Amino acid sequence: NMASTGLLVVSNLKHLGKSLRSIEKYVKSLYIHLNVAPTPQSLPPPAWGRLISQLYADSSSYVGNQLDLRVLVTPLKLQQHDARRLILCKSVDLLFSDAHQPELCDRLRTAFNISKPTIFLEDDNTELHLLSSPESANLQVYPNVVLGGTFDRIHIGHKIFLTQAVLRASKRLVVGVTTSAMTKNKVLPELILPVEQRIDELREFLLDIDDTLKYEIVPIDDPFGPTQSDPNLDMIVVSAETLRGGQKVNEIRAKNELRQLDIFSIDIVDSKVNDGIHESKVSSSNTRIDLLGTRWRQPESRSNLPIRPYIIGLTGGIASGKSKMAARLGEMGAHVIDCDKVAHDVYEPDQPCYRKIVEHFGGDILASDGRIDRSKLGPRVFANPQELQLLNSIVWPEIIVEVNKRLACLRVAAQVPQVVVLEAAVLLKAGWETNCHEVWSMIVPPEEAVKRVMERNNLSEAEARKRVANQVANSDIVGKSHVIFSSLWDYNFTQRQAERAWQLLNKELSDGKTHSSL
Repeated sequence: NMASTGLLVVSNLKHLGKSLRSIEKYVKSLYIHLNVAPTPQSLPPPAWGRLISQLYADSSSYVGNQLDLRVLVTPLKLQQHDARRLILCKSVDLLFSDAHQPELCDRLRTAFNISKPTIFLEDDNTELHLLSSPESANLQVYPNVVLGGTFDRIHIGHKIFLTQAVLRASKRLVVGVTTSAMTKNKVLPELILPVEQRIDELREFLLDIDDTLKYEIVPIDDPFGPTQSDPNLDMIVVSAETLRGGQKVNEIRAKNELRQLDIFSIDIVDSKVNDGIHESKVSSSNTRIDLLGTRWRQPESRSNLPIRPYIIGLTGGIASGKSKMAARLGEMGAHVIDCDKVAHDVYEPDQPCYRKIVEHFGGDILASDGRIDRSKLGPRVFANPQELQLLNSIVWPEIIVEVNKRLACLRVAAQVPQVVVLEAAVLLKAGWETNCHEVWSMIVPPEEAVKRVMERNNLSEAEARKRVANQVANSDIVGKSHVIFSSLWDYNFTQRQAERAWQLLNKELSDGKTHSSL
């Protein structure tokens, strides 16, 4: 059975790729302890920066993103193998070594209370040595180092960035973490984790790799955070693309009569995906893009609903691509109920809903054939929130009554469909999510929605913005969704999202793993 966490003692980098591939089947998380070879003189911790960065960058080629790697910095700073000094956030289940070094392994097994014997991956006496001439970069160590970022779902780029800062700090590391005020223009900002959660995950990672420092991790609402006022900072770590930001920090500090910070810049890590959709660098944006069409959260139990058909509520804002997604799912085998079409049906003159609407809004909303003319009713209710609320209070209950009638018919049909997609723009506003086993949603940025509404409905920008403003906010939609899609990119990419979600659902249904069946 797969254990959760392992510790790998690395003495020979040549075997690292093979070692990681061997270990991947045993653990989900892996600490890496670099077994430092004796050196003529003590090396400054920053001398390990290039090697560790390369290790992280290469690891994705060996095992992708399935293994959470953490290279321990504490032993490098202490220049000794005192296992008792290592304090890790996770309990270690297995110890691995790429060379036969029983004394060190025994100390580590005792320190972490590992009952199972060490797994030796290679029998090689080659010790790990740094290059004879360390990187020419600045190897100076500073008492107080600062850096900042979004740090959404820590990836290898973050690990390199943070490790370079940790290696260069001797006392204190200050980290600014951007709040939602600074992430609105990011890709899929609604999927960014709450700042409190990002700070907690960041603190755990930093304490794991080096518990010798004092960490001050603070939320920031502007690009400069504590650098504008903290007089004790010595150095700032930036990425190559934010170097200008580091220089701007020093301009602000000069105005505030604070000492200038040394700037250390690191290169960004190139992404191995080049599809015109993902960014060319390893980034949190790419991670969020990869979440589309996957299980965002587990569905709640719906004991009030029969297991079959399995009902998916499909929702999203105006011009988000709901109808096209419903059509895709229909082509894959789902039975689609379009609530907008149901609404047309309940608007018919022989329906109770028709009479209630005409009673309130009067005959001037009717077309020449006596039916309700939506082009007359729409502008009136969209211009008056109270009128819109009243219309909804009349129509929504009638729609769900009709939907439930149709679902009842499907349940006694000769062939009951396995999956029903209930497409409804107002699903969440109307509270219909309780009539579904789970919610799938479409989101696009508000500016993109405005642009699409202007083109599709031939509306002015002001009118389009009013329509978009009336929608449920993307963040609220995400908060109640179990699978999320975005049609921001090309047709084929949205299709891949749909296929991924459909395959996932069908596997869960065939395995009996949907929450409603537990």
